[in-house]
Amino acid sequence: MPEGDTIFRAARTLHAALAGRTVTRFASSLPQVAAAARHHRIEGRTVSAVEARGKHLIVRFEGGPSLHTHMRMTGSWHLYRAGTPWRKSAATARAVVETGDRVAVCFAAPVVEWLTPAQETAHGPLTSLGPDLLSPGFDAAGARANLRARGAQEIGAALMDQRALAGIGNVYKSETLFLCGVDPFARVEALDDATLDRLVATAVREMKRNVAPTAGLRRTREGPQRVWVYRREGEACLRCGTVVRMKRQGEGARSTYWCPRCQGG
Repeated sequence: MPEGDTIFRAARTLHAALAGRTVTRFASSLPQVAAAARHHRIEGRTVSAVEARGKHLIVRFEGGPSLHTHMRMTGSWHLYRAGTPWRKSAATARAVVETGDRVAVCFAAPVVEWLTPAQETAHGPLTSLGPDLLSPGFDAAGARANLRARGAQEIGAALMDQRALAGIGNVYKSETLFLCGVDPFARVEALDDATLDRLVATAVREMKRNVAPTAGLRRTREGPQRVWVYRREGEACLRCGTVVRMKRQGEGARSTYWCPRCQGG
């Protein structure tokens, strides 16, 4: 699943390419999305902004509804010059926003929907989001309070709860916990506020590092190996040599990677 940094970079790229430009064509392989676009006369409207909110991406149109997308495990946004071949099948194009010579395509996203301002205000998955780690006004104290409220949860699962703080996925969960030396399976109630603050600050730092204009492939360490523990089950810890382990965690049985020696447990 794309994490907050991936969505942030996609939104930044799409905003730079589309904002202020008039929609010359909108299409969708989803009949209800295409029909709603015709109803709201999206073609002819101006793209006002493209925003990231945690793992959600929203395309806004002046005077009309917004296009809300969530990539989950399968979706992605691509940007093309008009007339150039697409890298994925047109049959999976859930949304095509064309503004003259620029074409933005959302492929295979499970969530693609139009939201009026009133609908967006009442939209549960959006209104329940915790502080966005990449937001300029990120509320670190609020994020810590949200984690603290999940006292009986394991910290690895709590960090993935988008209602606590928005943007963390499997990669940043595992890497943040490793960098802070915290056992992923420790209960939140067993961790002090300083530890929670350190986890939040580390996640923010690593995500911001990976959305910098000069950032390349996502990394949490320097050198040929770009990550410390993520997807390194059975390999030697790059810090102490202990074998890295993986265990499913939380309601979604998401994979958590950790070093038993560096992180205990």
